[in-house]
Amino acid sequence: MEHKTNKIAYTVCSLLGVLLVAFCISSCGDDDDNAIVPKPHAYYRLSFPEKKYVTYDSVCPFKFEIPVYSQMGKDTHPGAEPCWLNLNFPSLNAIVHLSYKQVNGNLNDYLEDTYTLASKHQIKASGIEEEQVSKKSKNVYGLIYEINGNAASSIQFFLTDSTKHFLRGALYFNAVPNTDSIRPVLEFIRKDIHRMIETFEWKDAAIPVSTPSK
Repeated sequence: MEHKTNKIAYTVCSLLGVLLVAFCISSCGDDDDNAIVPKPHAYYRLSFPEKKYVTYDSVCPFKFEIPVYSQMGKDTHPGAEPCWLNLNFPSLNAIVHLSYKQVNGNLNDYLEDTYTLASKHQIKASGIEEEQVSKKSKNVYGLIYEINGNAASSIQFFLTDSTKHFLRGALYFNAVPNTDSIRPVLEFIRKDIHRMIETFEWKDAAIPVSTPSK
């Protein structure tokens, strides 16, 4: 009798074990079917302003066209010279730093400095492309550096007449560099930078002299 009772208990335990395994398998299937899969990371859809331009002209020895949705202001950092400017794009969270220098037999020094500054971004860049600027009718020559990858500055350039004037420009975004997120904005501003260079002219103007701060 005791042997029969043990056999029944063993059978019941075995059945319960099978049912438990089946329940676990069924439950795992339900979890897979109802599992919440995170959506792939996406970026906000951007709305860009209409492209319109006006001529920027000041006491500095150059003029060019800038977008109506940008704001030109003086560089207020310590040591900034009178014709160091910032072209701000408030709605696009970007800025183009412009620094003007007079050439006095030291053009090669400015060229080397510009190349060095552009090359510093090679650490995080996937490559640097160069585009020549040559407008003989306006005596404007230079290079545009397209810096690919997650570099802090995506576009840099310089313009010169090779004898008296030198201007350097660098585009920066007020955000952590991320190629995917800034690409649409970069493409939009790139056209504005090229428009600026295409319309750039040197002019005869008195260059303001720095006055010591009190």
